[in-house]
Amino acid sequence: MFKHTLVALATGLTCLGASAQSASEINTLRQQIDELRQQYEARIKALEDRLEAASRQGSTAATVRATTESPVQPATEAPAAAVAQVPKNTDNRFNPSMSVILSGTYASLKRDPDTWELSGFKLGGEGHGVGPGTRSFNLGESEISFRANIDTLAMGALTLGLNDENEAEVEEAYIQSTSLPHGLTLKGGRFFGAVGYQNEQHAHAWDFVDAPFVHQAFLGGQYKQEGAQIKWVLPTTQYMELGAELGNGKAYPGSERNSNQLGATTLFARTGGDIGDNHSWRLGLSWLRAKAADRAWTEGHAHEGDEHAGEEMSFTGKSRLWVLDGVWKWAPNGNASSTAFKLQGEYFRRKETGTATLIEPDVPPADGFYRSSQSGWYLQGVYQFMPKWRVGLRHDRLNSGSVRTDLEDLAGEKHNPKRTSLMLDWSPSEFHRWRVQLNDDRARLGVKDTQIFLQYQMSLGAHGAHAF
Repeated sequence: MFKHTLVALATGLTCLGASAQSASEINTLRQQIDELRQQYEARIKALEDRLEAASRQGSTAATVRATTESPVQPATEAPAAAVAQVPKNTDNRFNPSMSVILSGTYASLKRDPDTWELSGFKLGGEGHGVGPGTRSFNLGESEISFRANIDTLAMGALTLGLNDENEAEVEEAYIQSTSLPHGLTLKGGRFFGAVGYQNEQHAHAWDFVDAPFVHQAFLGGQYKQEGAQIKWVLPTTQYMELGAELGNGKAYPGSERNSNQLGATTLFARTGGDIGDNHSWRLGLSWLRAKAADRAWTEGHAHEGDEHAGEEMSFTGKSRLWVLDGVWKWAPNGNASSTAFKLQGEYFRRKETGTATLIEPDVPPADGFYRSSQSGWYLQGVYQFMPKWRVGLRHDRLNSGSVRTDLEDLAGEKHNPKRTSLMLDWSPSEFHRWRVQLNDDRARLGVKDTQIFLQYQMSLGAHGAHAF
């Protein structure tokens, strides 16, 4: 009997302790819930007070505008607090996003860069990115950019380029609409033309140190349009964009013509989309037609004692260029922060018809007809194999095609320049990049040039996202 009593007593004490522990936990949870409720109520009260204050300010400002702007209202004195809400000197505000791109290179070139040429091609234009540059350390090209919304209808942008010869150039200076309906966008001023894929990108956004051969041979490095552009994004589930540009045509392959007529026309079409969560792509087709008048030509660098030293060549006529471009990107679930791959390529085909002029020392100028059909392409892939590190491979090739002229000195030797480039870059942040690149350059007939570049790029200030 006594044993049963002890067992019952022990069991009762255990249950009583468990109940006391459960009651303690319940009280603790209730206290925590009460504390959370008080915190949220305080936050809601603070937000309601701010909303009420903002509503009072808006009503006061509206009263001040009605009093000061409407001639029908009687002249009443506005409260001092309301007058303080009226902004002053708003027409003089200037607060654009500004950025500076610092870029420099070290170049080790096996062959003298002064003898560089694209054999079989007539070069022209003054765009940056033509040739391998000079040996040793070079400042490269730095950029200063300003960009801001002008009002609700338009924005403006200005980009200045500073080269290693202490010369400043206006790379881009344009205005662009921001609120046109039906997917339309208008742009006017100087801007990189929508010819192919890479031409619209600034040099610091390129995946390699130098421009592809097709850009150097057919666009003079980088083509700038001075005129107007219209783009229309079609209202379709598939991304489709059509556009056109009209300009003065001063940039290569055109030239200054001292004419009121338009000198260059560009038409382009683009489409693209996503394939699942990992892949995205874009295809483009563009056409450029430019008129040239006495456009200067060169086959490379003439030296003293060279049989062509002192010769000057020019072209007057029409240049038509077709470009097919494509880009494919891969990133796991669309997140390119750790690993990603990008495949990019462009095919160029150009036809020129007109009159060529050859000027030699102590000889009257000679004119003759000129017709050419030439092409080229490049393909490059860039693989980000781990965060901040990328490796890339590019191959360029040009086809000198057919050149017909009755001026023997302009026919030149047939050669198909080619080049293979390997690069590795490291970007500790989106504002900072170091790159090393090796080129096997065979641009010159019968000459192989091994080129090594070390490049740095630093971005100061605003840094907007790059286009696809």
